[in-house]
Amino acid sequence: MKPLLFDTTVWVDYLHGIVTKESNLLNKYIESDYELFLCPIIIQEVLQGIRNDKDYVSVKSIFSHMNLLVIDSFEASIGAAELYRQVRKKGVTIRKSNDCLIAFYAIYYNLALINNDKYFDAIAKRTPLKVN
Repeated sequence: MKPLLFDTTVWVDYLHGIVTKESNLLNKYIESDYELFLCPIIIQEVLQGIRNDKDYVSVKSIFSHMNLLVIDSFEASIGAAELYRQVRKKGVTIRKSNDCLIAFYAIYYNLALINNDKYFDAIAKRTPLKVN
């Protein structure tokens, strides 16, 4: 199995038991004990949405055992801004700037981004981002 980055949308579906082809793929990676990658913004988005303290602690613990993708924050901010501008120049405005930051991490580390968000498809059509 190849290294992949799973977007917040996939993690949320997985944690809520929502079955999609993306959440099934994430489950396959988890069950096979295959290396999983996260970037800081995905961790933040997933954890801030968890209302139950016990679930929060559990997911935080799970995340602590995964590979954290690290980029200098200045470089990541500039890269995400440039992605946003590049896509906007091609006629599409990305609604959430965090999507550009997540996409930048995927591009930087040459990982396909597994997601359920139409904006990533728009980014991928106009940049080197790989989506599945």
